[in-house]
Amino acid sequence: MTALLALTPPTYWHPPADSRIPAGELGKQIRYGRELIAHTAKYLGPKGSVKKLSNGMNCQNCHLDAGTKVLGNNYSAVFSTYPKFRDRSGAVETIVKRVSDCFERSLAGKAPDSTSREMKAIVAYMQWLGTDVPKGQRPDGVGLAKLDYLDRAADSTKGRLVYVAKCQVCHGVKGEGMKVAGSTEYVYPPMWGPNSYNDGAGLFRLSGFAGYVKNNMPFGANYESPQLSDEDAWDVAAFINSMPRPHKDQSSDWPKIASKPVDFPFGPYADSFSERQHKFGPYQPIADARKAK
Repeated sequence: MTALLALTPPTYWHPPADSRIPAGELGKQIRYGRELIAHTAKYLGPKGSVKKLSNGMNCQNCHLDAGTKVLGNNYSAVFSTYPKFRDRSGAVETIVKRVSDCFERSLAGKAPDSTSREMKAIVAYMQWLGTDVPKGQRPDGVGLAKLDYLDRAADSTKGRLVYVAKCQVCHGVKGEGMKVAGSTEYVYPPMWGPNSYNDGAGLFRLSGFAGYVKNNMPFGANYESPQLSDEDAWDVAAFINSMPRPHKDQSSDWPKIASKPVDFPFGPYADSFSERQHKFGPYQPIADARKAK
């Protein structure tokens, strides 16, 4: 019986049906929030119709299917787990603070005003997505896959080969992305360069990027039918995150340096491992040294 249970796949979270969006002003607010997540650049990009706040990427370029895809960085646990303490800031953060961080890091721009119609709509949409998630819980399928560490450093040279074979047809030879014809929006976002996420984004950590591409890239992949091996995922993450991109001042991040993740790529550290090893690995020796302390 135990062996059979171990083979049973988890019951993954799925978003509520559109039919459950309430009527009236709240429903309009939720729908506007979803529109902002799916088409951020249209409203808040460099040529945004509301404000010019971000780099031209859409929130759903990282939070797939407007934040609803299983293991695609979905928003299922946002409302159930915030406010919460985060080591990166060393403080208790609200949903508004978390959204603001995404605008400043992944969208390499400025946060919407916390009292703006847009911020309120985004928060309302995230709250609605978490309708069926009990407070304090994280459902199966939230976030990104946690891949096992490699027994070697992630290899950007091997990763470049993966990128050429699997990624550049959509994201471009120079990582420039691909826009919808006649539009300012990216259908496939830039992977590096001035219009990509900056080095303060969560995907700049290799574990996050590797987990992201494993179940979502190239186009058509999902957790049921991944197209990359774990090694390919780590290596292509190393290649993409070794390429130039905007910089964000992170001097106030991780006030307790011992709480930095093993793959956080900027020192100082509370251990003797190099910045290069913290960026590319191997990570297991770092993790083992922390356990020994």
